[in-house]
Amino acid sequence: MSIAKKDYKRITTKTLVDMKAKGEKISMLTAYDYTMAKILDASGIDAILVGDSASNVMAGYETTLPITLDQMIYHAASVVRAVNRSLVVVDLPFGTYQSDPKEALRSAIRIMKESGAHAVKLEGGKEIKHSIKRILKAGIPVMGHLGLTPQSIYKFGTYTVRAKEEEEANKLIEDAKMLEKLGCFAIVLEKIPATLAKKVAESVDIPIIGIGAGGAVDGQVLVMHDMLGMTHEFNPRFLRRYLDLYTEMTTAFSKYVDDVKKGDFPNEEEQY
Repeated sequence: MSIAKKDYKRITTKTLVDMKAKGEKISMLTAYDYTMAKILDASGIDAILVGDSASNVMAGYETTLPITLDQMIYHAASVVRAVNRSLVVVDLPFGTYQSDPKEALRSAIRIMKESGAHAVKLEGGKEIKHSIKRILKAGIPVMGHLGLTPQSIYKFGTYTVRAKEEEEANKLIEDAKMLEKLGCFAIVLEKIPATLAKKVAESVDIPIIGIGAGGAVDGQVLVMHDMLGMTHEFNPRFLRRYLDLYTEMTTAFSKYVDDVKKGDFPNEEEQY
Protein backbone atom coordinates (compact mmCIF):
# COMPACT_ATOMS: atom_id res chain seq x y z
CA MET A 1 0.00 0.00 0.00
CA SER A 2 1.32 3.45 -0.85
CA ILE A 3 2.37 5.90 1.84
CA ALA A 4 -0.64 8.00 0.80
CA LYS A 5 -2.96 5.30 2.15
CA LYS A 6 -0.93 3.61 4.88
CA ASP A 7 -2.82 0.84 6.60
CA TYR A 8 -3.74 2.36 9.96
CA LYS A 9 -6.69 0.59 11.60
CA ARG A 10 -7.85 3.75 13.33
CA ILE A 11 -6.32 7.21 13.14
CA THR A 12 -5.95 8.91 16.53
CA THR A 13 -4.43 12.18 17.68
CA LYS A 14 -1.27 10.22 18.57
CA THR A 15 -1.19 8.77 15.07
CA LEU A 16 -0.97 12.28 13.60
CA VAL A 17 1.87 13.26 15.95
CA ASP A 18 3.71 10.05 15.05
CA MET A 19 3.16 10.75 11.36
CA LYS A 20 4.89 14.10 11.70
CA ALA A 21 7.81 12.49 13.55
CA LYS A 22 8.20 9.99 10.68
CA GLY A 23 7.85 12.64 7.99
CA GLU A 24 4.57 11.21 6.70
CA LYS A 25 2.21 13.85 5.32
CA ILE A 26 -1.31 14.13 6.77
CA SER A 27 -4.37 14.35 4.53
CA MET A 28 -7.51 16.11 5.76
CA LEU A 29 -10.77 17.18 4.11
CA THR A 30 -14.07 18.52 5.36
CA ALA A 31 -17.32 16.57 5.46
CA TYR A 32 -20.75 17.38 6.84
CA ASP A 33 -22.97 14.36 6.08
CA TYR A 34 -23.04 10.57 6.31
CA THR A 35 -22.77 9.69 2.62
CA MET A 36 -19.79 11.90 1.81
CA ALA A 37 -18.00 10.97 5.04
CA LYS A 38 -18.38 7.27 4.24
CA ILE A 39 -16.77 7.79 0.83
CA LEU A 40 -13.99 9.90 2.35
CA ASP A 41 -13.25 7.33 5.03
CA ALA A 42 -13.08 4.54 2.45
CA SER A 43 -10.65 6.60 0.35
CA GLY A 44 -7.99 6.50 3.07
CA ILE A 45 -8.24 10.09 4.30
CA ASP A 46 -6.41 10.53 7.60
CA ALA A 47 -8.67 13.15 9.20
CA ILE A 48 -12.09 14.60 8.55
CA LEU A 49 -12.91 18.12 9.67
CA VAL A 50 -16.55 18.82 10.37
CA GLY A 51 -15.93 22.49 9.67
CA ASP A 52 -18.04 25.50 10.49
CA SER A 53 -17.65 26.02 6.72
CA ALA A 54 -20.93 24.07 6.72
CA SER A 55 -22.39 27.52 7.31
CA ASN A 56 -21.25 28.44 3.78
CA VAL A 57 -21.44 25.30 1.68
CA MET A 58 -24.40 23.59 3.33
CA ALA A 59 -26.54 26.50 4.52
CA GLY A 60 -25.59 29.29 2.10
CA TYR A 61 -24.48 31.90 4.63
CA GLU A 62 -21.87 34.48 3.64
CA THR A 63 -19.69 33.76 6.69
CA THR A 64 -19.14 30.96 9.20
CA LEU A 65 -20.60 33.00 12.05
CA PRO A 66 -24.32 32.05 11.88
CA ILE A 67 -23.97 28.28 12.36
CA THR A 68 -25.04 27.10 15.82
CA LEU A 69 -23.70 24.49 18.22
CA ASP A 70 -26.79 22.33 17.69
CA GLN A 71 -26.24 22.44 13.93
CA MET A 72 -22.56 21.52 14.28
CA ILE A 73 -23.50 18.57 16.48
CA TYR A 74 -26.04 17.42 13.86
CA HIS A 75 -23.42 17.49 11.09
CA ALA A 76 -20.75 15.90 13.30
CA ALA A 77 -22.99 13.03 14.39
CA SER A 78 -23.84 12.32 10.75
CA VAL A 79 -20.14 12.13 9.89
CA VAL A 80 -19.15 10.01 12.90
CA ARG A 81 -21.77 7.39 12.05
CA ALA A 82 -20.06 6.88 8.69
CA VAL A 83 -16.46 6.62 9.83
CA ASN A 84 -14.45 3.51 10.72
CA ARG A 85 -10.88 4.76 10.27
CA SER A 86 -10.47 8.54 10.05
CA LEU A 87 -10.00 10.95 12.93
CA VAL A 88 -13.04 13.25 13.18
CA VAL A 89 -12.39 16.82 14.35
CA VAL A 90 -15.25 19.28 14.88
CA ASP A 91 -15.14 23.07 14.85
CA LEU A 92 -16.49 24.84 17.91
CA PRO A 93 -18.72 27.50 16.32
CA PHE A 94 -18.48 31.23 16.87
CA GLY A 95 -19.75 32.37 20.26
CA THR A 96 -19.31 29.07 22.08
CA TYR A 97 -15.81 29.55 23.50
CA GLN A 98 -14.43 33.07 23.02
CA SER A 99 -15.64 34.81 26.18
CA ASP A 100 -16.10 32.18 28.87
CA PRO A 101 -13.90 29.10 29.50
CA LYS A 102 -16.78 27.37 31.28
CA GLU A 103 -19.01 27.89 28.27
CA ALA A 104 -16.19 26.62 26.05
CA LEU A 105 -15.97 23.41 28.10
CA ARG A 106 -19.73 22.92 28.06
CA SER A 107 -19.74 23.36 24.28
CA ALA A 108 -16.87 20.91 23.77
CA ILE A 109 -18.48 18.33 26.06
CA ARG A 110 -21.74 18.55 24.12
CA ILE A 111 -19.92 17.94 20.84
CA MET A 112 -18.01 14.95 22.22
CA LYS A 113 -21.00 13.37 23.99
CA GLU A 114 -23.73 14.04 21.44
CA SER A 115 -21.79 13.45 18.21
CA GLY A 116 -19.13 10.93 19.21
CA ALA A 117 -16.39 13.05 17.63
CA HIS A 118 -12.74 12.55 18.49
CA ALA A 119 -11.53 16.14 18.94
CA VAL A 120 -12.54 19.79 18.66
CA LYS A 121 -10.93 22.73 16.87
CA LEU A 122 -10.80 26.34 18.10
CA GLU A 123 -9.65 29.48 16.28
CA GLY A 124 -7.16 31.79 17.96
CA GLY A 125 -4.06 32.04 20.12
CA LYS A 126 -3.43 33.63 23.50
CA GLU A 127 -6.84 35.33 23.36
CA ILE A 128 -8.54 31.98 23.98
CA LYS A 129 -5.80 30.38 26.08
CA HIS A 130 -8.00 29.83 29.13
CA SER A 131 -10.77 28.20 27.10
CA ILE A 132 -8.28 25.78 25.56
CA LYS A 133 -6.80 24.95 28.96
CA ARG A 134 -10.22 24.23 30.43
CA ILE A 135 -11.15 21.91 27.55
CA LEU A 136 -7.82 20.06 27.63
CA LYS A 137 -8.03 19.56 31.41
CA ALA A 138 -11.31 17.72 30.82
CA GLY A 139 -9.46 15.26 28.57
CA ILE A 140 -10.83 16.55 25.27
CA PRO A 141 -8.26 16.74 22.44
CA VAL A 142 -7.90 20.19 20.88
CA MET A 143 -6.67 21.22 17.43
CA GLY A 144 -5.64 24.88 17.17
CA HIS A 145 -6.20 27.23 14.23
CA LEU A 146 -4.03 30.26 13.48
CA GLY A 147 -3.47 32.69 10.62
CA LEU A 148 -6.66 33.60 8.82
CA THR A 149 -9.42 32.77 11.29
CA PRO A 150 -12.75 33.06 9.46
CA GLN A 151 -14.75 33.53 12.65
CA SER A 152 -12.89 36.85 13.05
CA ILE A 153 -13.65 38.06 9.53
CA TYR A 154 -15.33 41.26 10.70
CA LYS A 155 -12.27 42.08 12.78
CA PHE A 156 -9.91 41.53 9.83
CA GLY A 157 -12.33 42.95 7.26
CA THR A 158 -10.88 40.77 4.50
CA TYR A 159 -9.93 37.19 3.62
CA THR A 160 -6.47 38.20 2.37
CA VAL A 161 -3.22 36.55 3.46
CA ARG A 162 -2.39 37.01 7.15
CA ALA A 163 0.93 37.50 9.02
CA LYS A 164 2.82 39.17 6.18
CA GLU A 165 4.14 41.80 8.59
CA GLU A 166 6.85 40.92 11.10
CA GLU A 167 4.82 41.74 14.21
CA GLU A 168 1.91 39.51 13.29
CA ALA A 169 4.27 36.77 12.07
CA ASN A 170 6.13 36.77 15.39
CA LYS A 171 2.86 36.61 17.30
CA LEU A 172 1.73 33.66 15.20
CA ILE A 173 4.92 31.73 15.99
CA GLU A 174 4.52 32.53 19.69
CA ASP A 175 0.90 31.42 19.61
CA ALA A 176 1.83 28.14 17.89
CA LYS A 177 4.43 27.39 20.57
CA MET A 178 1.90 28.30 23.27
CA LEU A 179 -0.74 25.97 21.78
CA GLU A 180 1.78 23.13 21.75
CA LYS A 181 2.78 23.84 25.35
CA LEU A 182 -0.87 23.87 26.45
CA GLY A 183 -1.32 20.41 24.95
CA CYS A 184 -2.95 20.88 21.55
CA PHE A 185 -2.24 17.86 19.33
CA ALA A 186 -2.13 19.80 16.01
CA ILE A 187 -2.64 23.24 14.48
CA VAL A 188 -4.28 24.39 11.27
CA LEU A 189 -2.50 27.32 9.60
CA GLU A 190 -4.71 29.17 7.13
CA LYS A 191 -3.63 31.53 4.37
CA ILE A 192 -0.21 32.68 5.55
CA PRO A 193 3.12 33.00 3.68
CA ALA A 194 4.70 29.62 2.93
CA THR A 195 8.04 30.66 4.44
CA LEU A 196 6.36 31.52 7.74
CA ALA A 197 4.38 28.27 7.76
CA LYS A 198 7.62 26.32 7.25
CA LYS A 199 9.18 28.14 10.17
CA VAL A 200 6.19 27.33 12.39
CA ALA A 201 6.23 23.65 11.39
CA GLU A 202 9.92 23.45 12.26
CA SER A 203 9.46 25.19 15.60
CA VAL A 204 6.94 22.73 17.10
CA ASP A 205 6.71 18.95 17.41
CA ILE A 206 2.96 18.75 16.79
CA PRO A 207 1.58 18.54 13.24
CA ILE A 208 0.94 21.73 11.29
CA ILE A 209 -1.84 21.29 8.73
CA GLY A 210 -2.02 23.98 6.10
CA ILE A 211 -4.68 25.52 3.93
CA GLY A 212 -3.07 28.12 1.73
CA ALA A 213 0.13 27.78 3.77
CA GLY A 214 2.49 26.15 1.29
CA GLY A 215 3.90 22.64 1.04
CA ALA A 216 6.51 22.64 3.81
CA VAL A 217 3.97 21.92 6.55
CA ASP A 218 2.99 18.47 7.85
CA GLY A 219 -0.34 18.07 6.09
CA GLN A 220 -3.06 19.74 4.06
CA VAL A 221 -6.76 20.41 4.44
CA LEU A 222 -9.29 21.65 1.90
CA VAL A 223 -13.04 22.13 1.90
CA MET A 224 -14.41 19.09 0.09
CA HIS A 225 -16.94 21.06 -1.96
CA ASP A 226 -14.14 23.30 -3.24
CA MET A 227 -11.70 20.56 -4.28
CA LEU A 228 -14.52 18.66 -6.01
CA GLY A 229 -15.43 21.75 -8.03
CA MET A 230 -18.95 22.07 -6.65
CA THR A 231 -18.36 25.66 -5.52
CA HIS A 232 -17.22 26.73 -8.95
CA GLU A 233 -17.22 30.49 -8.23
CA PHE A 234 -14.59 30.18 -5.46
CA ASN A 235 -11.07 30.36 -6.92
CA PRO A 236 -8.31 31.10 -4.39
CA ARG A 237 -4.72 30.44 -5.41
CA PHE A 238 -4.29 27.60 -2.90
CA LEU A 239 -7.21 25.55 -4.26
CA ARG A 240 -6.57 22.61 -6.56
CA ARG A 241 -9.75 21.24 -8.15
CA TYR A 242 -9.66 17.47 -8.53
CA LEU A 243 -13.03 17.34 -10.30
CA ASP A 244 -15.47 19.71 -11.97
CA LEU A 245 -18.59 18.38 -10.30
CA TYR A 246 -20.54 21.56 -10.94
CA THR A 247 -20.44 20.88 -14.68
CA GLU A 248 -20.85 17.12 -14.28
CA MET A 249 -23.86 17.48 -12.00
CA THR A 250 -25.65 20.20 -13.92
CA THR A 251 -25.22 18.13 -17.09
CA ALA A 252 -26.66 15.05 -15.37
CA PHE A 253 -29.57 16.98 -13.85
CA SER A 254 -30.38 18.61 -17.17
CA LYS A 255 -30.33 15.23 -18.91
CA TYR A 256 -32.71 13.82 -16.28
CA VAL A 257 -35.10 16.76 -16.72
CA ASP A 258 -34.99 16.28 -20.49
CA ASP A 259 -35.60 12.52 -20.25
CA VAL A 260 -38.57 13.01 -17.93
CA LYS A 261 -40.08 15.72 -20.16
CA LYS A 262 -39.72 13.51 -23.26
CA GLY A 263 -41.17 10.48 -21.51
CA ASP A 264 -37.91 8.59 -22.03
CA PHE A 265 -37.51 7.91 -18.30
CA PRO A 266 -38.45 5.39 -17.09
CA ASN A 267 -38.13 3.02 -20.05
CA GLU A 268 -39.52 -0.54 -20.22
CA GLU A 269 -36.53 -2.04 -18.39
CA GLU A 270 -36.87 0.49 -15.55
CA GLN A 271 -40.41 -0.50 -14.63
CA TYR A 272 -41.94 -3.35 -12.59
